[in-house]
Amino acid sequence: MPRYELALVLKAMQRPETASALRRTVETLMERGAVVRDIENLGERLLPFAMTKHNQRHRRGSYFLIDFYAAPKILTGLVDHLHRDLDVVRPTVLKKDTQNSTQACCGLPQ
Repeated sequence: MPRYELALVLKAMQRPETASALRRTVETLMERGAVVRDIENLGERLLPFAMTKHNQRHRRGSYFLIDFYAAPKILTGLVDHLHRDLDVVRPTVLKKDTQNSTQACCGLPQ
């Protein structure tokens, strides 16, 4: 299975509601057959611009990175599900590069 990273922005909520939304997201991943490797909390901060989602205007959000393995065929349904979640402001799934680059950057020796 390929490795992916879910960059998740949740609306600004109290800690129990944020934990519940994050738990719900991880359970959705696992129900669809994904294997979650790591969850990183990047904290709550101002959004780069005001976002409107589900008829609500958001200026702050909680940022999370979820590292997981999953079959490519589940991603479309997963993203659709996350877009319908009322607590999710912005879900972005990125494929992680599995190859470790051993070349020097910009021609400089390492």
